[in-house]
Amino acid sequence: MRSQTSRTKPIAVLDIGTTKVVCMIAHEMEDGSLKVVGIGHQLSKGIKSGVVTDIAEASTSVSAAVHAAEQMAGETIEEVVLSVNGANLKSRNVSVELDILEGGVSDQDIVDIIHEGSMSMVSDEVTIIHCFPTYYSLDGARGIRDPRGMIGKKLGAELQIITAKNVYLRNLMQTVARAHLNISEYVMASQASALSVLAPDEMDLGVTLIDLGGGVTSVAVFVGGRNVFSDSVAVGGNHVTSDVAQGLSTSMQHAERLKTLQGSAIHSTKDSEVMIEVPQLGDDEEEDEPTVMPRAMLVGVVRPRMEEIFELIRSRLEAAGVDKIAGRRCVITGGASQMIGVNDLASRMLSKQVRRGKPVMLPGMAEAVSGPAFSAAVGMFYYVQKRAWEEEILVQSHARRRIIPERLTRWFKENF
Repeated sequence: MRSQTSRTKPIAVLDIGTTKVVCMIAHEMEDGSLKVVGIGHQLSKGIKSGVVTDIAEASTSVSAAVHAAEQMAGETIEEVVLSVNGANLKSRNVSVELDILEGGVSDQDIVDIIHEGSMSMVSDEVTIIHCFPTYYSLDGARGIRDPRGMIGKKLGAELQIITAKNVYLRNLMQTVARAHLNISEYVMASQASALSVLAPDEMDLGVTLIDLGGGVTSVAVFVGGRNVFSDSVAVGGNHVTSDVAQGLSTSMQHAERLKTLQGSAIHSTKDSEVMIEVPQLGDDEEEDEPTVMPRAMLVGVVRPRMEEIFELIRSRLEAAGVDKIAGRRCVITGGASQMIGVNDLASRMLSKQVRRGKPVMLPGMAEAVSGPAFSAAVGMFYYVQKRAWEEEILVQSHARRRIIPERLTRWFKENF
């Protein structure tokens, strides 16, 4: 499912979003920690709702971000860990059960049960990105986190399998290839964001993560330290900006500025009293005076779209039956999470306690890239650095499969 990343090379991550492209380069220190040595980010072009719409423009943005990171790091990278997101990703839960030997559950049993569950999702149209075991069972006893070494006859597992459409991945590969890079592995953006902003206790007790991006809003639910549900809706902060531009008859540039500086997801008593300047489309900024209107008009445009986003998220959680098991804790991250009133609105609509999530900074990171908008990029480092024990077993298993034929070939050459 993925190739093992060589620790002798720099580790590079690439987050291609609707609003920005972020590239970060890190080195592994002697104590195993990572230190960021290069950062580059660029306005995103040719990307809409997480999908490549113009390869030439998208590759230009990627090249600019990568070049800036390489210049800062003083070295050239050859491959990147790439984030994936959007409607082209699908999540499905699969239940698997296998007989095991009398000696107890072994690493190979874990490999076999994950392989068995993954095979049900294999097709010519999709590629498996992740396989998250949500829990194991042994002879009917459920809720087991790590069954290795335990004695039983039947090992069961509930797996959450994330797939991506091959067409979507090929377009991403083409975009990255034009920047003279290879993709070492893919990471779902919401999983990466979760690893950078959620506390271990939150993951154990139950939490809902919402990543408010520019073109896509992603959600992931964690219970017992495991990702048990993932989904996304193709609505984000850029849709709010577009609504403001249309509703107030201003440019997208001015709409983004108004949304950021004056926008709010909830009404306040002073909105009708506070007046804001809104440059109109077609006006000459040097000659024409901007139109003045109450902030209530801006909030009246912003709030319905934000309500729509949280309503869609709520309906997805309810349909999957995970709205209750995650408890009352919710963490919101992503660039659009920084708007005033987002936490309050989410708390009201989802009936949860809400906090804004910022990534836990790595050594070498600048304050400028420490905000919620960079959660996914930072989280990919945590994903690579602290893999689940199942992933390490799979990597070792794949390595053995490659080594054995090579050994046999060498033995035959030497002895015959």
